[in-house]
Amino acid sequence: MMEKGSRRPLLWRTLGRGMALVALGVMVGNISLSAQDFDRDSDRDRDGHFRPGNLVLSRSVYDNKASNVTVGEAIPPNCVPANVAAGSCVTAQYNGLYPYVFNNAPIDASFGITSKILLDQITPFGWTINTLEVPNSLQHGITSKSDQLVTSFSSKSELGLHLSTDGRYLTFMGYVAPVNAVDVSNSNTPGAIDITNPVGEEVYRAVAMMDKDGKFHFTETNAYSGNNGRAAILNNSNGAYFFYTAGNAGNGGSPQPTNVVLGAGAQIIDPLVEPEKVQAPGLPTLVGAFSVTELGDKADKVGKDDNFRGIQVYNNVLYYTKGSGGNGVNTVYWVDPSTTGSPSECPTGVGLPSSSTVLPSTPFTAYDPATGTPNNMCILAGFPTLSNKVGNPVNFPFAIWFADPNTLYVADEGDGGGGSTLYTHAAAQTLAGLEKWVFNSTTKQWTLAYTLQNGLDLGVPYTVPGYPTGTNAATNLPWAPATDGLRNMTGRVDCWGNVVIWAITSTVSGSGDQGADPNRLVVIEDRLSNTDPAVAAKEEFQTLRTAKFGEVLRGISFTPGTDLDKGIW
Repeated sequence: MMEKGSRRPLLWRTLGRGMALVALGVMVGNISLSAQDFDRDSDRDRDGHFRPGNLVLSRSVYDNKASNVTVGEAIPPNCVPANVAAGSCVTAQYNGLYPYVFNNAPIDASFGITSKILLDQITPFGWTINTLEVPNSLQHGITSKSDQLVTSFSSKSELGLHLSTDGRYLTFMGYVAPVNAVDVSNSNTPGAIDITNPVGEEVYRAVAMMDKDGKFHFTETNAYSGNNGRAAILNNSNGAYFFYTAGNAGNGGSPQPTNVVLGAGAQIIDPLVEPEKVQAPGLPTLVGAFSVTELGDKADKVGKDDNFRGIQVYNNVLYYTKGSGGNGVNTVYWVDPSTTGSPSECPTGVGLPSSSTVLPSTPFTAYDPATGTPNNMCILAGFPTLSNKVGNPVNFPFAIWFADPNTLYVADEGDGGGGSTLYTHAAAQTLAGLEKWVFNSTTKQWTLAYTLQNGLDLGVPYTVPGYPTGTNAATNLPWAPATDGLRNMTGRVDCWGNVVIWAITSTVSGSGDQGADPNRLVVIEDRLSNTDPAVAAKEEFQTLRTAKFGEVLRGISFTPGTDLDKGIW
């Protein structure tokens, strides 16, 4: 429901042409899906769980128990001082109560706690229709041998949602672990062990695939050892059937083991058909790799240039974004699978896809994990090329969405910094929010037209019922969260040329881990043809939902079965 006091944007008039969706929401608004609904062997009728044209919002809720962490317990789990850097093995200073438990994050750099994943079906207005809980260990009948998946509650880059290339399935990533497990998000995967990783656990990452009836299947992977998988897209068009995924790897010393490097960044994964308990995933397989050496820069730590967050498929091209880390370039990339060496379309690391560019269908086997070369990824022409090693980044791209071949929206999450001036620092950012990029056919470059921020209230603290007020003694900064930018998003263009975009906000606060802040789902309408910043300045974000105490919002997508090539309103 739109929050009290919000002004009704043009979105209400635009979506008013599809009031049948609202009627649907009223009819089934009280439906709640139970654990039985996703029983793999159940004969229950699942028809109608997700209706085309609605949205799916991924979120997580923390199981707020003091016993989740005990003051004085050793963290990370099974940390071996002889194997890791000095100071990596520590003891917890806070128990498991939210949000204070995440004050352990400045103490333990690997700190996190797994939590359940919830998928809300909502109308384009933000009204909740029903909620589906992904199988997890807290549910009745779920055992250690059952198919299940969790997220890491405070890992803000997780749970991006994407439709398959044919629109029939929704995909995302998580961990094959129980709820309330500590530091899983930095654990090794069983097939990519790094003994210098202070987290002495082995946990598979997995890709979840869900159909319109709410039926799940999970594919385990050894990719992203030491870190997290963030998003996945199923390519199931024209005879293809495999996942593209985005994430990061590594949580130990240097040099990293071969299988850790091979499990970083951009992956291609074959779906496994067996239940999780009998799956035996092989070694990770890269689909693409980038190195700053393509730009003539000095080589970084191998694998860290590919710390990818966002992923998108558009017009037969696979795109990635990088927006964090001290290595590489914070920018937008695309994969050129036409070569086994330097990208043929951009030999200097920057270029444009051509009419002959296709989606990759095989692993990038030419890559040498010892050298980080050769490479088959390019920076999209016009986007930033400055290495984070050379200068402080000002771009922090997360999700991207193409409105048409010449219009690209980029969600910039902001820099998450500011220290004692965190609010004024966030408010002063000029690129955080929703960037609109337009292709210049004359210069063959993408150019930034403007950044939409009005209504996001960057740097303005807000209150959440039950959340602490005042100053967090652990950080000496205020508890109250404030919006810092945007992360995941999705959008649609109607036949009148109106673009509507839904997005998830990022935050700054004095919490021990800003990823644990209750954040927001927002929406805005833009005119597709507009490139005038003065006109865009009149557009305004509206808040559709603010996360509650102990809750975080993560991804947004249209429902499985939505035909994105046809109007829905």
